[in-house]
Amino acid sequence: MKQVFLLFILFMGNLVHAQLRTNTANPDFLSGAAIRIDQVIQQYIDSQWIAGATAIVVKDGQIVYHKAFGSSNLASKEKMRTDHVFRIASQTKAITSAAIMLLLEEGKLLLDDPIEKYIPAFSKTLVLDAFNEKDTSYTTKSRKGKITIRHLLTHTSGIGYAQIGSKTYQALASKAGVFAQIGVPNESLEDQVNKIASLPLEHQPGERFTYGLNSDVLGRLVEIVSGQSFADFLRLRIFEPLGMKDTWFYLPPDKQKRLVALHGEDSLGHVSLLNQSMDVSGTKMDINYPNKAGKLYSGGAGLVSTTYDYALFMQMMLNKGSLNGKRILSPNSVKLMTTNQIGHLKNGYNSFGLGFGITSAEEALKYGVSQGTFDWGGAFSSSYWIDPVKNIAAQLFINQWPNSHGEVHTKFKVLVYSALD
Repeated sequence: MKQVFLLFILFMGNLVHAQLRTNTANPDFLSGAAIRIDQVIQQYIDSQWIAGATAIVVKDGQIVYHKAFGSSNLASKEKMRTDHVFRIASQTKAITSAAIMLLLEEGKLLLDDPIEKYIPAFSKTLVLDAFNEKDTSYTTKSRKGKITIRHLLTHTSGIGYAQIGSKTYQALASKAGVFAQIGVPNESLEDQVNKIASLPLEHQPGERFTYGLNSDVLGRLVEIVSGQSFADFLRLRIFEPLGMKDTWFYLPPDKQKRLVALHGEDSLGHVSLLNQSMDVSGTKMDINYPNKAGKLYSGGAGLVSTTYDYALFMQMMLNKGSLNGKRILSPNSVKLMTTNQIGHLKNGYNSFGLGFGITSAEEALKYGVSQGTFDWGGAFSSSYWIDPVKNIAAQLFINQWPNSHGEVHTKFKVLVYSALD
């Protein structure tokens, strides 16, 4: 009987600690300064620059700020809630990188393995030499080295981005039927990755940082190595252990009503409701793809989530791989992911780890974030950062394309640091 009682206490204790704690009275986060965050986001809504947003700030493992603003849908005028689901686009990439590190820890691959070891189509991938804009013809040259998993994790492989990358790669991808991997739920990931392998690289592997479809290739790699669909692997190995109940590629029917509408802008720069599809560099994208019964699991941009759910993943990274007694990654894997892996190459002012931008000393001086802060964002106007020095994880979710007032993300960051005592 005593053992049963102890197990019950342990079970209840795990329930208590199964979530991030909320403490809006944290003395390290000034309530007066937090009000200014409210005012700035509301100003953007009142100015008709955005329809709505959700924001979260976690300090020392406690939620000190978590609010929703405006409307989730301009047509229905539904009030935004903190449990509304957003398309997180490239915020998917960090989760994909974590999946690769899980396989690394199990001895199933090495970061410097050539990708052609697992996906043979890449053994024939060449490098672009010359491109003719008039007829999209091109010539190629030999590859000097193999494309490795590390190249893919650091965006130094030479693979470009369909629809949003360089004009040359956009043209090559369009001709080959390669997409940016979202809004095309009925495509096959295997087929898309093989088509990516058939396209020439923009440069030699490891030569420079080029943001591209690397994480989508990594998603396919996870499927091959694990023997599971990418969606199943993430759910079993990351989402369920962390309690991420609202993070999906395609939402279950009972969650679909919580998906926010994707908005755009009119000719005056005011937020407007998009139709069922949007044109991205000549390609039609189904904007309601998260509510479809899709089969393409994009490791680069396919997930949807809530601010709270993604904060669980961020806090796990901040905790060096564990949360609520569940270890997802080893501290060594987190260290590898969050330190510079591209040497002297640069991503703007910053360096790059294995799935994250890493804040340089120069960039840290701009807004007050700590050197070594790791971050990224999503194409539909979402952003996050994780500051291991000041023990902060924060993000701002908006779903809008385009958003000519994207400086709201920088203002949010400045206001968060201004609120710290």
